[in-house]
Amino acid sequence: MKFEKLRLKDAILRSLNDLGFNKTTDIQYKAIRAATTGSDVLAVAQTGTGKTAAYLIPTIQKLLESAHPRHHAPLVLIMVPTRELAIQVNEVANSLIKYTKLTSLAIFGGAGQEDQIAQLQKGTQIVVCTPGRMFDLRSQGFLDLDRIHTLIIDEADQMLKLGFYKDVMDVIKYIPFYRQTLFFSATIDQEIKKLAYSLVNKPIRIELSPKNPISQNISHCLLEVQMDDKRFFLERLINENPGTKVIVFVRTQVRAERVQAAMQRVNITTACIHGGLEQMERNDAIDALKKGTVNILIATDVSARGIDIPNVDIVVNYDVPDVAENYVHRIGRTGRGVAKGIAYTFVATDEIELIDEIETYITDKIPVVNLDKNSYDEIKKIADPNNITMAEIENMVEDFDKEVDSWGKIKKKNKKPKG
Repeated sequence: MKFEKLRLKDAILRSLNDLGFNKTTDIQYKAIRAATTGSDVLAVAQTGTGKTAAYLIPTIQKLLESAHPRHHAPLVLIMVPTRELAIQVNEVANSLIKYTKLTSLAIFGGAGQEDQIAQLQKGTQIVVCTPGRMFDLRSQGFLDLDRIHTLIIDEADQMLKLGFYKDVMDVIKYIPFYRQTLFFSATIDQEIKKLAYSLVNKPIRIELSPKNPISQNISHCLLEVQMDDKRFFLERLINENPGTKVIVFVRTQVRAERVQAAMQRVNITTACIHGGLEQMERNDAIDALKKGTVNILIATDVSARGIDIPNVDIVVNYDVPDVAENYVHRIGRTGRGVAKGIAYTFVATDEIELIDEIETYITDKIPVVNLDKNSYDEIKKIADPNNITMAEIENMVEDFDKEVDSWGKIKKKNKKPKG
């Protein structure tokens, strides 16, 4: 359905037109109609289907219809699990309210709080936040939650797990009892669904995820690759797809930096993002991929959820995710909207059990690309004629570091005293 048939405010329609959005996706059509009635909503839909706009559009419509839309204190609180998602949701919100007098602010840790405090003191209607910084600013007296009339939980499955569930329960203590609550997620299980229902009042349930949560726009497959050989296959894949945007997912921060170093040795430029980097570095890495100054991003699961980078053609699971649902979120970085995408998963022998868990979760078998021994060996030969293993490279680096350290001690010992 066209957005204009939903009786949205002209300011919203103008923004949607600027963004090139004319027709709703299924989740947008159903969620906008449900949320504009003021009902609580529990929505589950595949990644890449436009869930962010699905909850922002009716929320902005509600603010514009309010008799006093420019309250000094925030009226809408959107909670997300990661800093990157907070930034992204805030960007979408600002693009949708640019023809209004409303304002939106992202507050998250890992960055200075001074600018965030300054904006709160000026007044803002929409706050997109990660829990830690939100509670910090509230305890310091800079964030007033007394007027919140809409609470939105994005990536609800993650926000209702572990410590995040306590954060959600705590924030409910500080906001008005009579409010609208919206839950949105790409994946959700029975336990999380039960928790969600305990926090809402007779919600409208929208579940558009088919039995298999993988988008039909994504072709995905497995390649059986031994751990030390994965870098050769990644190099070959990148070189065979010049100019293509690729996100490469690894399991740990150390792995991310090692894979980046391995690609650098074969003259492949990449950006890297993981939780150990400063927020500015993480922002720069995502911006580089969005702008096309770098086409390859190596990432841990910090970027697997919610992040929308246009025109990502290929996702590579360099390491198989150790949480089955993260497979869905990872490969969902491609094939977004109406675009097509492909996802490759490199599977070493000791990762096969993880694949079994993923296939159980998605209720389907992942196609396997069978390489004969000659083809496999040819990829290794072309990528690295010397066939040096990752373990050998790491040993060489350690030996070099020891040599440098020893040389420094010798120089210090032989240094003549002054005078």
